[in-house]
This record gives sequence, C-alpha cells and structure tokens, in this order.
Amino acid sequence: MDEVTGLAYRSAGDFSGVGRPHEIAELIALITEGLHEAGAPGELESVVVTGSRLHEVLHPVPSRAPMNTAVVVLALDRERSNLALAVREAADLAGSILI
Repeated sequence: MDEVTGLAYRSAGDFSGVGRPHEIAELIALITEGLHEAGAPGELESVVVTGSRLHEVLHPVPSRAPMNTAVVVLALDRERSNLALAVREAADLAGSILI
C-alpha cells in the first residue's frame, strides 16, 4: 500500500476487517508525526493493532525518497496466527521491496 496516496498495490485473502488503504496511510502518518514531535530517534518500525478477531501488522517499507513510502499490511486471524512471527516476516518482506 502506498502511504501517500493510500493506493493498495496487492491484496490476498479476506481484508474486510482491515481499514481502507487511505485510512491506514493516515494512521501511519499520524503515528510517525507524533513520534517525531515527541523527539523519538529513528523511524517508525511497525504498528501492531489487535482486535477481537484480527491482528493487523503495518510495516513501512524503507525508501530513499521521503514522499515515496509504501506500507506492508498483514491481517491475521487471531486464532490461527503467530503474531511475533508475522511481525518478523513483515519486516523481511518490507526489506525485500525496493522503492
């Protein structure tokens, strides 16, 4: 998903429980802005949102250009997933994408 435009590039499976791409992009931007305003060093690594049915993992893709940011979004069934492994795999996937 493109963080600036909210455009989803690819999806697989049931994403009905996940917010729309532009809403996710706004959430990532708000969290990133809040971290910078608070003086937190470094960049946002990932965001994990847990609900009664799903875990959502949002992982920004590193980019050379500040206005060209993508986000890997994983939606996981809570009963059938390993959250720690999913966060690690989201980081690996984001690292393999070049922007």
